[in-house]
Amino acid sequence: MSLTFRSTPRILCQAGGLSKLGEILHGLNARRVMIICDPGIVALGFAEQACQSLASAGITAAVFSDVAADPPVAMVHAAADAARSLQADGVVGLGGGSSLDTAKLVALMLNSDQPLEQMYGTNLATGQRVPLVQVPTTAGTGSEVTWVSVVTDDQGRKKAIYAPQLLPDVALLDPLLTTGLPPKITAATGLDAMVHAIEAYTSRTGKNPIADGLAAKALALMGQNLRTAMTDGSNLPARTAMLQGSLMAGMAFVNASVAAIHALAYPLGARYHVPHGHSNAIVMAPIMRFNLPVAAPLYAELARVMIPGQRFGSTAAAAEALVVAIEELVADSGLERRMSALGVPADAIPSMAEEVDVGIRRLIACNPRDMTRADIVAVYEGVF
Repeated sequence: MSLTFRSTPRILCQAGGLSKLGEILHGLNARRVMIICDPGIVALGFAEQACQSLASAGITAAVFSDVAADPPVAMVHAAADAARSLQADGVVGLGGGSSLDTAKLVALMLNSDQPLEQMYGTNLATGQRVPLVQVPTTAGTGSEVTWVSVVTDDQGRKKAIYAPQLLPDVALLDPLLTTGLPPKITAATGLDAMVHAIEAYTSRTGKNPIADGLAAKALALMGQNLRTAMTDGSNLPARTAMLQGSLMAGMAFVNASVAAIHALAYPLGARYHVPHGHSNAIVMAPIMRFNLPVAAPLYAELARVMIPGQRFGSTAAAAEALVVAIEELVADSGLERRMSALGVPADAIPSMAEEVDVGIRRLIACNPRDMTRADIVAVYEGVF
């Protein structure tokens, strides 16, 4: 099998690892560093800790803390302008997926005059980024090890930029940064990462042995630790396992692709600002049930790693057990599972289905079972 597998060159996982940030950036020859985060990261004191570590290494640091969910292009431009004003020669992404995605683009835009809109798509970005370190504070997106950044354009549409330059120099996992996450955010981000693993493993177009190994191990780690992380947020082993699983799932999906779950989730985030992990959780189990007639052998393989020690009488029984386990996790998450309760009107379903069918067909093509527009409508109606 011919394949190209891209990965972040260095991964550091250590409780208290944020204190190493200055040492890492100094080693990358960065001397003026812009930290990209959201207001919550500032309130938690994490941005100040990052600045202190950088200062101890003789590095000038500034913070851009206006990151918004589903990063709007105007906000990305504002972050890049702030970094240019600093004359930054290094960037740190600190936070959830929106901060990490923004940091990737800022690191590239500092060295490129290419308009952001010309980067949309695959391998269309030009230029080389400045040194970049990604520090996730949730176990969900895997953005710290992917070469994709998703933004929201002025029309409210999700736009993805795939470029090898977006891979950071270092992914820094510090589980202490995740111990204070509320249960619902832990659940939403964890389920998002589990979707990454499941869709990578079952990808019709990009499935490959390297991604398979990462996806299976990721699902094992997260499936066996998500409940503990939700109910006992200070459990460091569980938080570490979730971060490691999320990272591996990120490495898997960016080399194999996500599919229909993500495709149907995107309009919920872009139009109605439902957090990405929550959007995935809403449609996750229904789409897995839709996929069962085709994906049962692969779901059965995943069931054996996610539910170790359980005996299954058949492939069909194992596949069903995986779907049931996901349904139970979503139910236990405390997340709202009906679109209607999240402000989505019934008359939006046809246009959302059209957006998925036309604008996000690239992800439907990766799904193990093809979906018609009627199938998409049926899923939305089932969770309305």
